[in-house]
Amino acid sequence: MRRKWGLDLTGLKTVAFGGGGVGVGGEKLKMSSVSSRAKMKLWMIRATSSILLWTCVVQLITLGETWGPRVLNNWPPCFHHDSAGVLQVQSDQKVPVPVLPPKRVYKNNGYLMVSCNGGLNQMRSAICDMVAIARYLNVTLIVPELDKTSFWSDPSEFQDIFDVDHFITSLRDEVRILKELPPRLKTRVELGLIHSMPPISWSDISYYHNQILPLIRKYKVVHLNRTDSRLANNGQPLEIQKLRCRVNFSALKFTPQIEELGRKVINLLRKNGPFMVLHLRYEMDMLAFSGCTQGFNNEEVEELTRMRYAYPWWKEKVIDSDLKRKDGLCPLTPEETALTLKALEIDQNIQVYIAAGDIYGGHRRMATLAAAYPNLVRKETLLEHADLQFFQNHSSQMAALDYLVSLESDIFVPTYDGNMAKVVEGHRRQLGYKKTIILDRKLLVELIDQFNSGSMTWDEFSAAVKEAHAERMGNPTKRLMIPDRPKEEDYFYSNPWECFQQPKEDEAVE
Repeated sequence: MRRKWGLDLTGLKTVAFGGGGVGVGGEKLKMSSVSSRAKMKLWMIRATSSILLWTCVVQLITLGETWGPRVLNNWPPCFHHDSAGVLQVQSDQKVPVPVLPPKRVYKNNGYLMVSCNGGLNQMRSAICDMVAIARYLNVTLIVPELDKTSFWSDPSEFQDIFDVDHFITSLRDEVRILKELPPRLKTRVELGLIHSMPPISWSDISYYHNQILPLIRKYKVVHLNRTDSRLANNGQPLEIQKLRCRVNFSALKFTPQIEELGRKVINLLRKNGPFMVLHLRYEMDMLAFSGCTQGFNNEEVEELTRMRYAYPWWKEKVIDSDLKRKDGLCPLTPEETALTLKALEIDQNIQVYIAAGDIYGGHRRMATLAAAYPNLVRKETLLEHADLQFFQNHSSQMAALDYLVSLESDIFVPTYDGNMAKVVEGHRRQLGYKKTIILDRKLLVELIDQFNSGSMTWDEFSAAVKEAHAERMGNPTKRLMIPDRPKEEDYFYSNPWECFQQPKEDEAVE
């Protein structure tokens, strides 16, 4: 009995240990086979579920990268600190979500890298040109590199001065702009496998289509290593001219920090009434470059001359200062500026904001102007040291502050027709032809010399100055065009009239 029968301890079934019927080994084999199939099904279900789950995760991450930053950047914070630093719950506020223009879809012909040269406003106009060129060639533009080797040696990157995200998104319906090259192409550039060249100055847009585009298609990436004055002022398609304006007036916004500090300066000035911005281009670099040395002693003249020879890219070395002044090619001195403003009958009590760096010659050269217009102010006198500390040794960021204040001033007067003077002039025209006095320096120095010599009375001098500038106040006009002499014609950015609403017939001018 002990050998023949046994009771299954589970109580489910009596089985034989010996011969006859289904043995224990066969039953176990059958149950093992069923169990293996069940485990296989379970594994397949788990594997399929895992694949589906990871697919969903990848899709969510992709959507998050596209929309997440936009949503989070515009999502109102739940808390904020009051002026005393106390944490408070913020009430529901509807923050408008910026409407982005639709992306322009086009076949990408390659990538365009650019290195801007010069000061802030020279680079600003160059960036506008490069966007228009990239759009016309159907290429991808890499965010421009700013000049760090010029006289000012400003280490600022594009994103330190301009709102780079606004720049990219606001132009996405025209051209694709990336902050950097894709990794594969970036590696090629790092290995020096790139075609780099300076384009020809004042070129028509067809030059870029016929000469530059084939190079981009061949090399995939082309680097333009100089960008100043590379696109002609005139003769361009209207859509190109309008795009240059759009970049300048809309896409190139300064960073929030610069914009905020600019508003602070403007508000401080407005509290005390109207103000004039005087772009007194009388810094050491300008005087050394131009060779204009009126009113300086021998030691100062020698210092300026040494500086001019120290910079090999300043090609003109031997300069006749008096002859250059008579030709109207020197910035007005502070003394000449004071006489001119008085002759124009600018209110002597108006606030005069000096948009410039350190004036060469200091208080000695500024004494006459300060006596004539005692309400002279600068950003350094209006703001606390802590306000400007972040901007010290960053000349382009300091120039950006002056640019913002210049746009909002009641009167803008540049004493030299440099890049800032030209670009601000054009921007003020776009803002409604705000009063901008464009000085005729060649005539002015002639009149000033006559007055100083006693051959002209004050009344005669003042009447002549006012008459000469009656139509030089930033009023509507068309650019002077001189075929085959682009350097002598009016600069596009000083008066981009194609972008403005044209005056009525009774207001039209030649």
